[in-house]
Parts: sequence; C-alpha cells; structure tokens
Amino acid sequence: MATWIATTQTDKLVDRTSDIKATGAVSSPDLQLDGEEYQALRGFGGCFNELGWLPLQTVTDEERAQIIKELFSPDEMNFTFNRAPVGANDFSDHWYSYNETDGDYEMEHFSVAHDEETLIPYIHSAQQWQPNMQLFSSPWSPPTWMKKPKAYNYGRLVDTPENMTAYAKYFVKYVQAYAEHGIEVTQLHVQNEVFADQKFPSCLWTSDLMKTFIRDYLGPAFEEAGLDTDIWLGTLNGPEDMAFTGGYGMKLDNYNRYVDNILFDENARRYIKGIAYQWAGRDAISRTHESWPEIELIQSESECGNGENSWEYAEYIFHLINHYLRNGATAYTYWNMILDDQDSTWGWWQNSLFTITADTHEIRRNPEYYVMRHFSKYVRPGAKVLGTSGHFNSMAIAFRNPDGSVVVVAQNALDYEMPFAFADPENPERSVSVTLDPRSFNTFVL
Repeated sequence: MATWIATTQTDKLVDRTSDIKATGAVSSPDLQLDGEEYQALRGFGGCFNELGWLPLQTVTDEERAQIIKELFSPDEMNFTFNRAPVGANDFSDHWYSYNETDGDYEMEHFSVAHDEETLIPYIHSAQQWQPNMQLFSSPWSPPTWMKKPKAYNYGRLVDTPENMTAYAKYFVKYVQAYAEHGIEVTQLHVQNEVFADQKFPSCLWTSDLMKTFIRDYLGPAFEEAGLDTDIWLGTLNGPEDMAFTGGYGMKLDNYNRYVDNILFDENARRYIKGIAYQWAGRDAISRTHESWPEIELIQSESECGNGENSWEYAEYIFHLINHYLRNGATAYTYWNMILDDQDSTWGWWQNSLFTITADTHEIRRNPEYYVMRHFSKYVRPGAKVLGTSGHFNSMAIAFRNPDGSVVVVAQNALDYEMPFAFADPENPERSVSVTLDPRSFNTFVL
C-alpha cells in the first residue's frame, strides 16, 4: 500500500495517503524511473558535539529520552551513520586534545577522560537504539605541541618523522580507547576541513603531506596495531588547495588535484577506503566520482546556516542532500543535532535539528529536522539510489529499499501548488499522481 507524508511550514508530517491517485502510467514528464540502480546507502546521521550534549542535561529525563529516541530509533529518524570529533571541535565546550604533554612521542599521557563526561555518554545514549551504529571520527586539530604555531586554532602539523609517528600512534590510541568504552570507530578521517585555517580548532594539510602521512605512518600504524578501522581521505572542504588565484581574484579550481595527487600513489591508495566531502566539496564530488567510481564517497557535514533555522535554509539542505546522493555519496551527515539558543564559543551560531532554549528549556524541532526525517525515517540502510528522468529531477530523488519498496522524496520549491506524477515503467502499479503543496517536503513509500 502506498504512503504519502507531507510537510509544509504550517503542517508537519501530515499523512496524505488518502489523496494519492493510482495512475498505472508507464511514463511521466515529472519523474520516472529509468531502470538504473546506483550506490547503496550506509544511511543518515549527525555529529556528536559537546554543545549538543550539554543542553540535553537541562531537560527532564523523559524529554531527553524522547529526543534521543527520535534521532536514533529505527522507527523514528534512524540515524545509523554518525560522526564524532577526535578531541575538541568548534562546538566543544572548550578546546582540548587527548595529550597536551610536550614531546610525549610515545603517548604515555594519552587519555580520553575528558570525553567520559560528554561525548562518550552521548554516544552511549544513541547506542541504546543503534547498537550497531557506524561511527566516523576526525580531528579538528592535533595536540598543540605538534603544530606551528603552538595553538589549537590556525597552523599546520610540524611534519618531522617524530611528530608524524607520534600522531599516528595518537590515532591508534584513540580507536583503542573508544573500543574499551564499547564504541567502535568504523572510519578515521585524517583531518576535518584540510583547507580551513580558522580561529576555531583547525589544521591545514597539503596534499603531499596527507599522502605521506597516510602512506608512511598512519596506514602502517593501523596495520601493526591490527585495527579494523578504515582510513578515509577526509574531510575535504573544497576542490583543491586553492593556491592559485587568477585575474580579478577568481579562483581557478582544479577539482581533482588534491585527491589525484594522493590516489595515483598506489602505496597510499591501498590504505584509503573512501573520500569525504563537505561545504565547497560539493563542487568536487561529481568530478571525483567520474574519475574514481570504484572509491566510496560520503557527505560528511551538512552546511550549518546562521542559527535562524529558517524554512529557506531547510529548502537549501534538501537541495544539498539531493545533490550529494545523486553524485555518488553513500551517506549524508547532519552537523549539530542539538543546540541551545545562545551564541557559540567562537561567535558563529548555527542551525540544528533541535533547539533547547537556555532560559526556559523549551524544546523546538526546527525545519531541518523535518527535511532529514523525510529521508532518514523512510530510506533504509542498504537502499539503492535509483536513476530517474523528468522535470522534477532537481527537486526529487528515488530509492529502492532492501525490502523492495520504492521511496520517492520530493520537494515543491515553488510558491504555488504543483501537480506531480511519478511513474515506474516496469511496475506501473507504483505509478501515482498527487498535488504538492507550495514550499513543501514530501515522502512517498510505494
């Protein structure tokens, strides 16, 4: 039986199944399957950030449990593929690493004790609903004594053999320490936003240094330690190193230069299981997918807005999900699942799925909550992205779930009602016709 769930700015998650008209059509100018199947999805998720966990402590136990259930229950948003920082990120309560003892190349003072108060219980709460959850992790900054300048924000890794050997050991210790807490780190991404030289924790990495570190230090260290954690080339927040600026201040991006320099080195390539893109990486993922179709791709961080949590930005997030999944990504990861309504620790407040107000502890579900739910609740892990054609291709996408059902997620981005017809030429009993509300998000399970 077909199902239709619709969301507008005023009416959320309305069951409109009774308004579906079966057509039996074998074609549609709006959206129809073309017979092609593409990548299987790992799923959807978000990032475990300290500034999300702390507001959760201000609500009642029942309210906290309900939020966690909505995010992670298989019957709710079903966040199965999630992210955690290695040490502090820009939405940590304060900046830290797991070893700030200068010159401790053997990592004798390594400790995740800080995370035992915040990130680890946050992840454990999710594991109650997702015991087999996949988790990928990335650092925003190495320990400060490994960097120049010696600070969490800005700078680069000092690329001496002693430093890089110690940093590889740091990652081994991290994976092992989290495993001792019952948390499997599925993937290790070497650096968050390799092109970001920011006032929050960050670290620039050239393509050559990334290649050397993975090939000569991190890969061998993971092998020697017997870790099953996959090494990923991520997270990439742009097409390339952006070092060349042409006339009139225009960046002449070479979309694959950063990854090509690494992947054409077979000794580095053998350690790399996938590539993660975010932010300006949206402009590179299609080129990488064309050049390296055998390499798995994910979207690693949803763009974050400015804290207004507007409907317009939610519509943009819908576009991003459609774009990444149509260009080979096997996962889409939201950024701040939960925030309060105060300023961030470094001056840029951002959007979130839930807001918990700081003064009254009111819980709000923001527009992007509904966008993510329209996908993640209905598109199951293992679903295949289906090829489609039609005038709604930029506003809709189709999937085949492991149980054989077809899911169509469609947006009407226009300010007026739009007729929408979907056709499955091979199974016309799935073909339907509806009228989409203005500025709406819609999910069909057929």
